[in-house]
Amino acid sequence: MAVPAAHIALKRAYEAASPDDGLRILVDRLWPRGVSKEKADLDDWMKDIAPSTALRKWFNHDPAKWAEFRQRYKTELAQHPEQMAKLRELAQKQKVTLIFGARDTEHNEAVVLKDVLTAT
Repeated sequence: MAVPAAHIALKRAYEAASPDDGLRILVDRLWPRGVSKEKADLDDWMKDIAPSTALRKWFNHDPAKWAEFRQRYKTELAQHPEQMAKLRELAQKQKVTLIFGARDTEHNEAVVLKDVLTAT
């Protein structure tokens, strides 16, 4: 079942937390450099649904590899049905902000994850 797009927001880990964020869930495998746990103000860290180390290194935030990265990451997400079901269930009930560390706000795993969650 698709999650309403309004229930999912995306935010860099380096941006200040806000009460409007709802549940704040880090979706990176690695902790964002230079961000304290207090500043991150997370409700959960779902590193198991982050891209694998091999995929992350291959992609290296290269926009030219974006289309292929999206496909490969979607394949990886399909291998984590329990975590995806948990995330989907949370987002059905309330607003969830997917937190990521990447500088590129258009080409990162949180963008793909939101697309997967909101797809019908």
